[in-house]
Amino acid sequence: MKRRIRLGVNIDHVATVRNARRTFEPDPVHAAVIADLAGADQITLHVREDRRHVNERDLKLIKELIHSRVNLEMAITKEMIELALKVKPHQTTLVPEKRQEITTEGGLDVVGNFEKVKEAVSKLKEAGITVNIFIDPEEEQIRKAKEAGADAVELHTGAYAEAFAENDEEKVKRELNRIKKGAKFAKEIGLKVYAGHGLTYKNVKPIAQIEEIEELNIGHSIVANAILLGMKEAVEKMVRLINE
Repeated sequence: MKRRIRLGVNIDHVATVRNARRTFEPDPVHAAVIADLAGADQITLHVREDRRHVNERDLKLIKELIHSRVNLEMAITKEMIELALKVKPHQTTLVPEKRQEITTEGGLDVVGNFEKVKEAVSKLKEAGITVNIFIDPEEEQIRKAKEAGADAVELHTGAYAEAFAENDEEKVKRELNRIKKGAKFAKEIGLKVYAGHGLTYKNVKPIAQIEEIEELNIGHSIVANAILLGMKEAVEKMVRLINE
C-alpha cells in the first residue's frame, strides 16, 4: 500500500496580509475552510505573543468550522497553555518564540528547558491534546522530547531549505542526511515524525521521500502561490506533489 503523507497548511500569512491594512480581509478563517475542502489534512496556525499573525478569534472559529485537524503552534507560556486548554485543538506544536523574529528561528531547545517542556506536555496531554515538539534534527533533542512525553517531533527543515535556495549542493546533501538520520532515530524510539519550515514546491520532494515522515506543515509557499493561483489550486498542487 502506498504511503500517504499528511499536509498541514499553515494559514498565518493570510493573517499577515490582513493585518498589514488592519482590516478584515483576507480572512484566515476563509482560507482555512478552502484549504480544508481542497484536501488539507490539518490547519496549522501560530498564535504569537504579540498577535502579529492570527489571533484567538481566528483559532476559535477555525476549530469550530473545519472538518480536518487543528494544529496550534505555541510558545511554552502560561497564557498560551491556558488558551490551548480552553480551545482544545487536536494537536499543539511547542515552538520557540522571539518577539523580533520574522518567523520561527530554529527548533525548541528541549535539552536546555527540559522541566518546563515536560510540565507543559503533561498539562496538554491530560486535556487530551496531542503534543508535537518542533526541534532541530539532533539525537539528544529528539531523545529529550521523548523523555518529556511528546507524541511526535517536527524536524526543523530550515537549514536544508536555505541550502537549497543557495544552490549549495554539498550543504543540501549534508542537511538532508541530518534530517534522515533524525527521522530514523525518532521513529526507532517510538515518536511520530513530522517535518516543516521553509518547504516549497521546489524543495519538498526529497523531504517527502523520507520514509519515516508522516506529516509536513507548510505555510508561506502555499499562501504565496494562493495569491496567484487561488487557495484551492495551491493546496491541491502541494497535496499531489508530496504524495507522488
